[in-house]
Amino acid sequence: MQTKILSISTPDALERALEFLQEGELVAFPTDTVYGIGTLAFNAAGAAKIYAAKERPPDKALPILLGDTEDFEKVAINIPEIARKLAKAFLPGALTLILPKHPDIPKTVSSLETVGIRIPNHNFTRELLRAAGPMAVTSANISGENSPISAKEVYAQLKGRISLVLDGGVSASGTPSTVVDCTRGEVVILREGAISKETILESLAA
Repeated sequence: MQTKILSISTPDALERALEFLQEGELVAFPTDTVYGIGTLAFNAAGAAKIYAAKERPPDKALPILLGDTEDFEKVAINIPEIARKLAKAFLPGALTLILPKHPDIPKTVSSLETVGIRIPNHNFTRELLRAAGPMAVTSANISGENSPISAKEVYAQLKGRISLVLDGGVSASGTPSTVVDCTRGEVVILREGAISKETILESLAA
């Protein structure tokens, strides 16, 4: 497989990315944290390709990226009020919310009853998500290797494994998102990332 690199400033970058995604191919792109690799969220075969490209254990669910909070109901059900409060405070941004999974989400995306969702604070990527719809996305690296913060680093790890790398320069953060489980009746922080535990708890107390 030939892996193409395309700058996000190229006039037809969005259209080219959409073509690859609609054909079930994998596309890597910048976010506000690290570079991600994605496929359409309802494409079970595309999700399987992510696991193969990354050599990712099949029991690790794939998070879903959205363009806007209005898209929550496309991928989740019975959304707790605490999740909506956190979304209002931190999204778009480096926060992943664990919510009850919509039944239409393929098991290759998540074999659990839950799904992680996030809205990245990156203009181009949000445009892509609005055009493509929800996408199953994870860091664009071989599992266990460093998460990439540039298109060059993505290419070094995934050349020949994915179809397209969208080059948006060096990621602003490089720190993964904070992951919060909102399905247990209280906030459970599964991973402390770019947003601290203290900041999360302060927002809920406000």
